[in-house]
Amino acid sequence: STWGSSPRASLASMLLRLAVAAALFVSAEGLLGSVARATAPAAACSRADLAMRVFDWKTRGSEAPALEGLDLGSLSKSPGSAHRAARKGRGISAGQGATCGFGTRGQKSRSGHSTRPGFEGGQIPLYRRLPKFVGRPTGPGHTKTEYEIIKVSALNQLDDGAEVDYAALLAARAVSKSKRKLNKVVGAADKLTVKNLKVRAHAFTSSARAEIEALGGSCIELSPTTGEPVAA
Repeated sequence: STWGSSPRASLASMLLRLAVAAALFVSAEGLLGSVARATAPAAACSRADLAMRVFDWKTRGSEAPALEGLDLGSLSKSPGSAHRAARKGRGISAGQGATCGFGTRGQKSRSGHSTRPGFEGGQIPLYRRLPKFVGRPTGPGHTKTEYEIIKVSALNQLDDGAEVDYAALLAARAVSKSKRKLNKVVGAADKLTVKNLKVRAHAFTSSARAEIEALGGSCIELSPTTGEPVAA
């Protein structure tokens, strides 16, 4: 007879079925017992125990400050937010050994500082490019005071004894509109012929001042910030 039809085979199959049934019964009983154990203490625990279980791992032995009295003096770091510094050069198993995370070759792998602050690999760095930008008031070439030039010959279009400023010259069409706020009176090839002028400007050249005062006029220097006359 074959093995499949022998009494020994039927006995083995019966034992296998019994083992599978016992395993399923044990697993079902364990599942039901874990559910019962999880629900029963949850109903019996107090609110303090629940708060302790949820939040105690965050404070780690120290109570959190009350929100009513929280200020800059009672603030503290959250546990786990600050990490200790990495220990480099303590073996390759630590992850930062041998080259310490700096690679094997190159300028940035050598000891000491690799490059000085502001170095950009040899190209013109930013602090040297900024003074060359148009309209940037930086660098020695952009700190000079720019004036709108008024020649003394332009004063000849006004009457004797008049008070002269840039607005009066603009109304008389002696000068054109300008974007500069400061004005400076300078000498010219054509001499001044009008007498007793009171000229108000932010600056005067020595030759223009001498020419105006020689004809009985006066030079009133204005403040570049307030526009008021500066005390002599």
